Amino acid sequence: MAITDKKISKETALYIYKKLLLPRRIEERMLMLLRQNKISKWFSGIGQEAVGVGVTLSTEPEDYILPMHRNLGVFTSRNVPLYPLFCQLFGKADGFTEGRDRSFHFGIPDQKIIGMISHLAAMMPVADGLALAKKLKQENGVAFSFCGDGATSEGDFHEALNLAAVWKLPVVFIIENNGYGLSTPTSEQYACEHLSDRAKGYGMHGFNIDGNNIFEVMETVGKARELALQGEPVLIEAKTFRMRGHEEASGTHYVPDVLFENWAEKDPIHRFEQYLEAEGLFTTEDFEKITGEVDASFKVDLNKALKAADPVFDEERELNRVYAPEPDTLPEHKNGVTYEHRFVDAIQASLRQAFEEDSSYLIMGQDVAEYGGVFKITEGFLGQFGKDRVRNTPIIESGALGAAMGLALEGFKPVVEMQFADFISCGFNQIVNNIAKSHYRWAPPLNITIRAPHGGGVGAGPFHSQSVEGWFMQIPGLKVVVPGTVEDAMNLLYSSLYDPNPVLFFEHKKLYRSLKDQIPDKANYEPLGKAKIRREGTDATIITYGMGLQWALQYADRYAEKGISIEVLDLRTLLPLDKEAIRNTVQKTGKVLLLQEPSLTLGPLSEISAIISEECFEWLDAPVMRCASMDIPIPHDKNLENGFMADSKLEEQLDKLLKY
Repeated sequence: MAITDKKISKETALYIYKKLLLPRRIEERMLMLLRQNKISKWFSGIGQEAVGVGVTLSTEPEDYILPMHRNLGVFTSRNVPLYPLFCQLFGKADGFTEGRDRSFHFGIPDQKIIGMISHLAAMMPVADGLALAKKLKQENGVAFSFCGDGATSEGDFHEALNLAAVWKLPVVFIIENNGYGLSTPTSEQYACEHLSDRAKGYGMHGFNIDGNNIFEVMETVGKARELALQGEPVLIEAKTFRMRGHEEASGTHYVPDVLFENWAEKDPIHRFEQYLEAEGLFTTEDFEKITGEVDASFKVDLNKALKAADPVFDEERELNRVYAPEPDTLPEHKNGVTYEHRFVDAIQASLRQAFEEDSSYLIMGQDVAEYGGVFKITEGFLGQFGKDRVRNTPIIESGALGAAMGLALEGFKPVVEMQFADFISCGFNQIVNNIAKSHYRWAPPLNITIRAPHGGGVGAGPFHSQSVEGWFMQIPGLKVVVPGTVEDAMNLLYSSLYDPNPVLFFEHKKLYRSLKDQIPDKANYEPLGKAKIRREGTDATIITYGMGLQWALQYADRYAEKGISIEVLDLRTLLPLDKEAIRNTVQKTGKVLLLQEPSLTLGPLSEISAIISEECFEWLDAPVMRCASMDIPIPHDKNLENGFMADSKLEEQLDKLLKY
């Protein structure tokens, strides 16, 4: 499409021109400030303005935009207030993240802008979740998600496109193909002629456009939006060029000069000016006047932001920002009869209760619908709650978790079932870098519950038996829950579902159908992070959780027959930890054995050992001892697995502690 093919009014022309010019003039000022050391880093979008501006001008207010770090034009075209925007770019206290994150790593939910993280393509599955939320609410909104050519090699790119196509989501993905992923040219990134051709493989519409032609961008995005609203997602590849380095410090020495010369002639603002002159709408003198007006439009806010206060560290404020407070109100109910539940029954009943109470809950995962999940937790849910709320996904752990974040941003309470906890590694980035950190940085609370069947003892081998809960204990923003009783399986899952923060809920596979108890028929909410004394004792304490609790109680009974009194403290929640309960039991017995199913080195209870050594040393009558599984992968053969497991060493370690 030639830019001269269009006919527009002078008023429209001026509006578009100012929208294109504003981010360019701001960027040119930012580059000056960078040289003056007023800002620390800048990712330039000079030469690419037509993509961000063109997309934004073609959206509706109800549409979501998920921009990247070269999309200043998205923010300015959506009329984001400039003073807090500049404060954000300068790292000031009045910025959108209050200094907690840099540049464009933020979102503005009220303006339907969802910010990026540094891990490329990570926000694309989030766009799927936002689009699904719009579809479920029957709202005519579309999610527009940006990425660069480099991000198209990431797994999240492919998972997001596949999910969007399978679920027929109102989403448009925009690739800003500027020729380089940092210094790697596209010839070394992919072998297909056009990245937009990948759309065919996913059953999507694909468009390849001139990203420096503002009219072509706007017209294509308009078509894409109509298709997306019909349940036909779209992939747009906008060919453009990065006229500066990946970021200013990296330079452009790796780019041939001829490319700069060729693309300078295609500069989107220069081309638009040529069009405006050719149409007789504006002259060179008009452009100079308009440029002055544009400069004046941001000068006051920019100077004010330069003088704004820097963030001041306040420990209590920062800690309080990590987690959202507990819910103020909960559904009221009365427990009826008490009857026998298995561990698996309790989990299913708790999940069903929450789903019956609140229609914003939905569950996603592999085989969770008709099949009922591999452990049959959601058996019967499809018939009771319907396909919208009980959703099979492709095998896309990262994609499902990213979609959960998008749903949570729209007020849903998604539950994601990991088929096995071992597979959570495929979604690790979404959990630890996206979901966990977003509320601290800028986002509203994300009520996401991730259920993960874990643990050994069933001969399932090294890829279906791991206890990986310790991986997440060092990630602020997450809560990590591991029940060890039937009642806790019911109540702590219910509490996890209603907690406004992201919770990883680990369910032991061996306990599913082997552990039974008489408990009430209704789940009750309790704040997460409270340990419980499961057995009072005076001679020594076993601190444990999950399956370890069952081992500890068995051995405590055996030792009671010998006249030895063992206290058992069940942590129940590994993040946050109940340090007060730990201190109290250490002070009471003076001897502590830390029992865990995971392997010894850097296992979850190593942190407990450090806490006791630092805060309880004066009360100890013996060294803190640990009992854990071996530092090897979990073997499949039952004899080998039995030797691997921590309980095979428990009596030896207890005797050693008691004799000290």
